[in-house]
Amino acid sequence: MRSELFAQDHQEQQTVERWTLQSKKMLRVALGEDLLTAKGAMVAFQGQIQFHHEGAGSLGKLMKRALTSEDTPLMRVSGQGEAFFAREAAEVFLIQLEGDGVSVNGSTLLAFDAALHHDIHRTKGAGMMTGGLFNTLIQGHGTVALTSDGDPLLLDCSQQPTFVDPQAAVCWSANLVPEVVSSMNVTSLLRGGSGEAFQYKFHGPGFVVVQPSEGPTVPPHTH
Repeated sequence: MRSELFAQDHQEQQTVERWTLQSKKMLRVALGEDLLTAKGAMVAFQGQIQFHHEGAGSLGKLMKRALTSEDTPLMRVSGQGEAFFAREAAEVFLIQLEGDGVSVNGSTLLAFDAALHHDIHRTKGAGMMTGGLFNTLIQGHGTVALTSDGDPLLLDCSQQPTFVDPQAAVCWSANLVPEVVSSMNVTSLLRGGSGEAFQYKFHGPGFVVVQPSEGPTVPPHTH
């Protein structure tokens, strides 16, 4: 049998590393220590691996999940073998935490080491008009895998204020505390003007990762 699929580019990349990008759009993780992943992110696995729903872990987290739209249902992955993860053919990239942290837009979270601490936080200035904006803070020592709808761009926020559409913000330095600001004046709102009414404002030592998209577009109903 012959096929271009048998070329090296399409075969599993054999490595001793725990976290490996098989391609720009697929992640391979070698199991041993437990892993937390977004539900539905697993596309294949080899070996003896178990998947279990990950509960909130505390009453405080449970209340936050109930009251926010940021909640990303998680699965705990354990056992021995290799598991493969992807999300709608989005780009995958890794961040190695070394005792620091990163704030994540929940819809971009793919997987992270179970030993890392995570919690939900509300964005400063996010009120009724914004529909409530929340992010997931991940801290400690370990690896975080995130997705970007297109090639991610890293912006330095230390020199000047940086404004980012909330749906385009993938993640940012944990030390940065974004504010929700509006670029629309009252007259524009009264006239029903369209456009980007609210943005995240970042300013300080750190970075924000931006995707060239406001997220997947839901196709219109055909019936």
